[in-house]
Amino acid sequence: MSIPKIPFGLLGETIIAWITSHLALPISLLAAAITQVNDLVLAILNLLNPLVFIAVLTLLAWRFGGRALAGFVLLGFLAIWDQGLWLITMKTLAMAVTSTVLSVAIGVPIGVGMAESRALSIGMTPILDFLQTMPRFVYLIPAVIILGIDVAPAILATTTLAVIPPARLTALGISQIDYETVEAGTSMGCTRRQLLFKVKLPLALPEIMLGINQSLMMALSMVIIAALIGASGLGDEILMSIAVLDAGRGIVAGLAVLVLAISLDRISKGWVARTTESRGIMSRGAR
Repeated sequence: MSIPKIPFGLLGETIIAWITSHLALPISLLAAAITQVNDLVLAILNLLNPLVFIAVLTLLAWRFGGRALAGFVLLGFLAIWDQGLWLITMKTLAMAVTSTVLSVAIGVPIGVGMAESRALSIGMTPILDFLQTMPRFVYLIPAVIILGIDVAPAILATTTLAVIPPARLTALGISQIDYETVEAGTSMGCTRRQLLFKVKLPLALPEIMLGINQSLMMALSMVIIAALIGASGLGDEILMSIAVLDAGRGIVAGLAVLVLAISLDRISKGWVARTTESRGIMSRGAR
């Protein structure tokens, strides 16, 4: 005796079909806006000469990570430039930055809402769990069906994954604030809005900034995979090396991804640590 299957797949197809047929105009406007933002970020990155860009990034690495990181960044990005991968590396960086900006703009308000509303937290937690555990390639399917093959669906799929860290860590940072601190702000006459923007968010800033760091790392990993649906950059270079079985080309592109990921991760973590340390010193001075 066979057990009838619940038509989850058919339900998903019906939802996607309804979205594509009834929301065609908003979807096209969304795709155009995402593409414009990405083009703007790419244009800003390409304003500087590669050597000037490397010098600036090396100074940031020195400031936030020390001499070892600065040396790694300098040699790594000089190698990327030497191998002729500069333009596609900037394309990858632009898509990662665009996805991170969109993820933070969406995730931080969600995290604030989860911290302030138990009902929203209960509703959003399984959704975030679902997004976090879903295999990354699955994100590409609805993005392609809804937006086609281009940069916009790649960024949208990346944002869907990268939105999780800022949402979770913002909610965690606000919920961990001491009750006495909140009570002190309330007793001083702060409204709920003032309490959020002048007390809770500043105290939760280290966790929010860590969420931005993790969002950037997720975005960078996802835009490489998103080369399957038209995202250019280092991911496309890796796919081409697989198509023609060119191991050397793939290794060079993979090393470029490694340099980009480590550089961004260490610099952003150093920035978070320095900011947290300076805020701690200011808080102790105020007391």
